[in-house]
Amino acid sequence: MLRIGITGGIGSGKSIASRLFHALGVPTYDADSRARWLMEHDESLRQQLSATFGPDIYDVAGRLNRPALAATVFHNPERLAQLNALVHPCVGVDFERWGAAQEQAGHPYVLKEAALLFEAGVYRQLDGVITVFAPQPVREARVRRRDPHRSAAEVQAIMAKQLDEEAKMQRADYVLINDDVRPLLPQVLALHQAFTAARPT
Repeated sequence: MLRIGITGGIGSGKSIASRLFHALGVPTYDADSRARWLMEHDESLRQQLSATFGPDIYDVAGRLNRPALAATVFHNPERLAQLNALVHPCVGVDFERWGAAQEQAGHPYVLKEAALLFEAGVYRQLDGVITVFAPQPVREARVRRRDPHRSAAEVQAIMAKQLDEEAKMQRADYVLINDDVRPLLPQVLALHQAFTAARPT
């Protein structure tokens, strides 16, 4: 079974592309949402996070205080590295467990969606990577419509922390153009057909 990654900068439309693959019957693992779930439900990870960032990152009901954690790590590369060093391996184990079940079910390939696929080094564990590309003005406009509470400066700050789009395209094995001009679905269908026919060598 092929394990294919899909990534893209904020506002690129990687989640839309992932939903198209999912609609075609492709099992899709959303690494970002699973990371959030594991941070609240994996007891070992919870203990490590509390020990590293303090018990106050969980409220009395045991829910993760996401705004507080984000405020701690967003402008602090050292603290962000600590967070990633705890969360990414846990997500990796979770993905492998999930992937084994999909392989046993006979799926020809699965998709792993992650915003930081290259930045976290996750791409090394995959058979190929798709990046979803959209020009920066298009991405900014999408994010401002989706998250009207964010200022233009906040959106640009998030983009600045992600790998440059040109670098993503150079590293990727496949590129989906999602610029609101070229239709996305035919591009997804072409890759779906190729992955369905392929097998790891």
